[in-house]
Amino acid sequence: MANDDRWAIIVGASTGVGAAIARAVAHDPGLHVFGVHRGHYADDARRVEEDVRVVGRRIVLHRADAGTAAGARACADAFKEIAGERSAGLFVHSISGASLGRFLPTRGDAFTPRQFEKTFDYLAHSFAYWGQALYELDLLASGARLLGLTNVLHDSLLNNTGLVAAAKAALQMYVRHLAMELGPLGHRVNLLKFGTIITPAVRTVMGPEAVARLDAIHRDLIPAGRMCTAEEVARFVSVLAREETHWLNGATIDFTGGMMLRLLDVVLQPDSSHLQHGKRPSS
Repeated sequence: MANDDRWAIIVGASTGVGAAIARAVAHDPGLHVFGVHRGHYADDARRVEEDVRVVGRRIVLHRADAGTAAGARACADAFKEIAGERSAGLFVHSISGASLGRFLPTRGDAFTPRQFEKTFDYLAHSFAYWGQALYELDLLASGARLLGLTNVLHDSLLNNTGLVAAAKAALQMYVRHLAMELGPLGHRVNLLKFGTIITPAVRTVMGPEAVARLDAIHRDLIPAGRMCTAEEVARFVSVLAREETHWLNGATIDFTGGMMLRLLDVVLQPDSSHLQHGKRPSS
């Protein structure tokens, strides 16, 4: 099937990394876009539509909650009505929706059962639900790629993110097992790990002062001296959608820019950051 006939299904396509991926894969390798979003960023969604259409690709933005089993199946049914069988060349799981807090009520309220359920549904279970729906409805094109997105919480612990880390660990297991089950059919399932990115949602939640502090910390933490951008992640996803990566399967791909390499150096020797940026200490 030529790229002119293939679609990218992007769950979480209206803003942030999902929106950047929609733009990137429409440009190269030239996929049509079926994007699912919850409608929170209507203006951003319209801009994504405009940008995809400018490069001559079709785009359908479907407003729904795709983070549950029923939601995933309903969205997959809607996609089939639009694109038909065996038309999904790429599936990207970029959905968010997690609770932050603590397991024990030592400092405020502890996680509730509903928060456990929702966090795991959105960040982990929904990836498996989508895999089931895409397979059962025969939507996967030859050599289709399924991609989950994760973060550096696999490598370290951050206060208040226990549920996120646990759900991302479950996501990694789903990726690996689906890679085994879909691999014999010619499909590939992988997990892309990248570091902190400042998205519109992060700016809204954190505010300008916290964002500035976060940016300064990452300038010291990351060897390149800056954070990655959503556009850089999106361009790499475009690479993963190409035929040259057909042998990559069941992998957790590190696209953090070495984010955790200098962690102890920064913590134990905070005055060493000048070496990172290529500056010589004054004599």
